[in-house]
Amino acid sequence: MQIKSNNFIPAAQIGINDAEQAAAVRKGTTGAYNNRLAAVFADGKAHGEAMRRQAAAAKRRTLKHLPDLLEQAEARMQANGTVVLWAESAEEANQHVLDIAQRHAVKRVAKAKSMLSEEIGLNAVLQSADIEVVETDLGEYILQINGEKPSHIVAPIVHKSKESVRDLFIDKHAMPYTDDAGEMTQFARQILREKFLSAEMGITGGNFIIAETGSVCLVTNEGNARLVTTIPPVHVAVVGIEKLVGTVEEYATLTQMLTRSATGQTMTVYTHMLNGPRRPGEKDGPEHSYVILIDNGRSKIYASNYAEALACIRCGACLNGCPVYRSTGGHAYGWVYPGPIGAVITPLLQGLENAKQLPHASSLCGMCKEVCPVDIDLPRMLLDLRHDLVEVGVTDRTWDWGIAGWKTVNKSPRLFELSGKAAARGGRFAPSQLPGPLGGWTMYRSLPSFAPKSFRQMWRERNSDE
Repeated sequence: MQIKSNNFIPAAQIGINDAEQAAAVRKGTTGAYNNRLAAVFADGKAHGEAMRRQAAAAKRRTLKHLPDLLEQAEARMQANGTVVLWAESAEEANQHVLDIAQRHAVKRVAKAKSMLSEEIGLNAVLQSADIEVVETDLGEYILQINGEKPSHIVAPIVHKSKESVRDLFIDKHAMPYTDDAGEMTQFARQILREKFLSAEMGITGGNFIIAETGSVCLVTNEGNARLVTTIPPVHVAVVGIEKLVGTVEEYATLTQMLTRSATGQTMTVYTHMLNGPRRPGEKDGPEHSYVILIDNGRSKIYASNYAEALACIRCGACLNGCPVYRSTGGHAYGWVYPGPIGAVITPLLQGLENAKQLPHASSLCGMCKEVCPVDIDLPRMLLDLRHDLVEVGVTDRTWDWGIAGWKTVNKSPRLFELSGKAAARGGRFAPSQLPGPLGGWTMYRSLPSFAPKSFRQMWRERNSDE
């Protein structure tokens, strides 16, 4: 997927001014945010915070022992009959999938929702080899037939209204007119059922891999992942190396926090723990099982001061709580991962120079940290990335000069006082819209009036009276 993160500002303006999208995003994120509150704190504030601390500790333990857990997971998966492959880059991961598809003469792939497959551009690679790829998550399928990308980690079509989906189905599939969401879902189900039954390969991501059992774990609500992993003779899971957990007990905590934080459910409708290919006597499951463990920049993050970002369990709670995301929508972020977590990991995975606007796509209100089920300090990381931008010189020269001037004035008591007097006297003549980059302030706010007397002046006058 091409990165367009340096277009965040103009893309954000488009999202803000799209009334239909803004209404859909506001409705979707508000509902998800409120559902999370109800689910996480259903048994009281103290219980919810205790679960959050427990989940955070589990992910920190995983990161601390990640190399050893990866080796343990590989051994357990191999013992279960799964072929484990490693990929350092997106290109290597895609080649692994393509090789598997060609080895098994695959012509059609049924795919469950996977953000990592979006990250590595898997669909395009398979399609270029004349392999049909069908997204089976309903939201992802809607985006696929409309040529769009997901705008949310969990709810990929949060930016679309029911009416726009209806019109799309009528246009693409000649669906009989209906405004009933259930009828639309049934219509899509009939189309997708044939795809499930005829696919030679199923591809999924992985919410977690349990090192001690070698289980690939998935959480879904539509049941499509169950069909993708049991009907096709070949199953391939593409999983980031950070998705490890050590034990079943840790998984139990994390999956509860994932579902509560993502959709406000105690548990999703379907919770899968996959343990390799079909065994003798079993009635369903794939004949061949593959897991591809993908780095694609994660080791670099692991070795940096941003390693904590790898604790993310992709619940999307930080998106639902973020005032910037709720205003702009997800496409403005210009790559796979939107919202606060995207503003952190996109520069880390794609390079600061390719996403220099994203660390500034935050009000630093702290909501992202407050709602994170594993307590990732995203505001601190955003500030650190802003510092890194300055250190490597990836900044706007206009602002550099402005900050240098501000620094000079504020280091000199005399200049500071003179500038205050000049602002107080000249403020009454200032235009309602300031020129140049300062216009970003007055475009949305009124220019405040300066006090007739500065604090320093009032202090001197008060002391002289005494």
